[in-house]
Amino acid sequence: MKKIEHIGIAVKDLEASNELFSALFGKKHYKIEAVESEGVKTSFFKVGSNKIELLQATSTESPIAKFIEKKGEGIHHIAFAVSNIEKEIDRLTKEGFKLIHKTPKKGADNKLIAFLHPKSTNGVLIELCQEIKK
Repeated sequence: MKKIEHIGIAVKDLEASNELFSALFGKKHYKIEAVESEGVKTSFFKVGSNKIELLQATSTESPIAKFIEKKGEGIHHIAFAVSNIEKEIDRLTKEGFKLIHKTPKKGADNKLIAFLHPKSTNGVLIELCQEIKK
C-alpha cells in the first residue's frame, strides 16, 4: 500500500453536506459522481495532499443506506492507494483477510476498487484503490 487515498464519509444529504464541508475546508468540492454499481452519489474534496469523499445513497438497498440506518452519518471507510490491485488482493487473501470484492470493480474518481470485510480488519472498512490507466 502506497498511501491513504481518501477517507469516505457517509451522509444523508449530499447537497447540505457539500455546503457544510465547503465551509469547513474553505473550498468547494472538485467533483460529483454517481457510482451506479454501489448505489451512491459521491462528492470529493481535496484537503492538502488528502481527499475526502462524501457518499450519499441513491437506493435504500445501497451499502451506504444500510450503514446510515445502523450507525448514522460518519466515517464509512479508509481507502488506500495500491500499485497493482490484483496482486494486493492476492497478497491480502493469503494473509487471511476476508474480502468483500475478490475481483476489482470500477469505482469513483477513475479508480478500480475492492473492499476488505471489516470483520477481518478490527471493524474498519478498508478500500483498495488503483488508478485506471487512460
